[in-house]
Amino acid sequence: MTVSRTTGPRLAVTVLATCAVALGLAGCGVPVDKQPAALSRHGIPFDLLAPTQSTTTVTTGPSPIAVPVQIFLIGPTGHLVAVARNVTVSPPDLATVLKVLLAGPTDVEAAAGLQSAVATQTTVLAANIAGGTATVNLGGTFGQIVGPPEIQAVAQVVFTASTLPGVTGVTFELMGQPVQVPVASGALVPVATTAQFAALAP
Repeated sequence: MTVSRTTGPRLAVTVLATCAVALGLAGCGVPVDKQPAALSRHGIPFDLLAPTQSTTTVTTGPSPIAVPVQIFLIGPTGHLVAVARNVTVSPPDLATVLKVLLAGPTDVEAAAGLQSAVATQTTVLAANIAGGTATVNLGGTFGQIVGPPEIQAVAQVVFTASTLPGVTGVTFELMGQPVQVPVASGALVPVATTAQFAALAP
C-alpha cells in the first residue's frame, strides 16, 4: 500500500490532534458520573448556603380603635331610645357624634320601628363645648322642621350631646345664627337640657 505525499501529512496531523484532545481531557481530571449524585457541603460556596434576606418592607399603620358612643333615636312609642355606635375618633368629639346621629337608624333598627326626626339633609357646620354648654351650629333643612317632629329632633340632639363628659346644656345655631328651640312643654328656650324633655326621656 502506498501513501501519497499529500495524504501522509494530513493523517499525521489528525492523529496528533486526537491524541492532544485525549491527553487534555485526561489532564483536566473531570469525572463523569453515570447518575446524579449529591454534592458535599464543603464543595459549595458559602454564599449559596446562606439564606437570602428579603428586601421587601411592608409598612402598616396602627389599626383604628373603635370607640363606643351613644346616640338617641325615636322609638315606636315616641320616646327616645339610646343606641350604640362606634367611632374611630378617640376621645370622640361633639361634631363626630352628631354626624353619626344624622346618619339615622340602620336597616335593622328601622325594621324594629326606630326612626329619626332629624331631617336627613341636616348638616353639622360646627360643634364645640365650653363651660358645660355644647353649642351646635346646624345647616341644611334642620330649621324647616316644625311641630312635634321639631321637639323630637331637638331632644335627639340634646340627649346625644349630653352623653359627652361635662355637657349640661345645649345651645343651637342655624347657619351661625343663635336660635331658641322648643322643649317638651312647647316653650322656646336659649339653652336646652335633658330635664326639659322628661316626657320624651327613655
